[in-house]
Amino acid sequence: MRHLLALILVSLTLSACGLKPLYSGGSTGAVASTLGTVMVEPIAGKNGWLMRNALNDRLGSAQSTSAKFRLVVALDDQIEGFGVRADDTVTRERRTLRARYQLISLTTGETVLDATAGADAGIDVVSSEYATIASENTALENLTQRVADQIVTRLSLYAGGE
Repeated sequence: MRHLLALILVSLTLSACGLKPLYSGGSTGAVASTLGTVMVEPIAGKNGWLMRNALNDRLGSAQSTSAKFRLVVALDDQIEGFGVRADDTVTRERRTLRARYQLISLTTGETVLDATAGADAGIDVVSSEYATIASENTALENLTQRVADQIVTRLSLYAGGE
């Protein structure tokens, strides 16, 4: 009986903690409405093309007439070898993708959010150059998706607190 009473008391305190669902209201909620008004600026390079497409997929890409915010993203894509054999051939690589992004209000021109996101992946270097290049490209595609998720999550937190 005491356990039941303790459980009820704990559940009452949890309900008063002030947490609210980030995506409350679904597609008509504050977060979804704000994310739908973000226009992603073009980003240079293949990795930029992949990132912009991933962001537009997640944000529901705003048209320039309905946009209230502009998202500017600068990418830093690095591949470094770190596993080396006795004959100085690389056996392992690390691909790192970092993004610095700024959310700019189109009405005021003010930067309302300035942050970074990043991810990295390990790549095995094999005897086939084609297979290694394919692995590097796959790693870039996966990293782009992960970094885009981080960016949209941070934008959602901003929109939820707006």
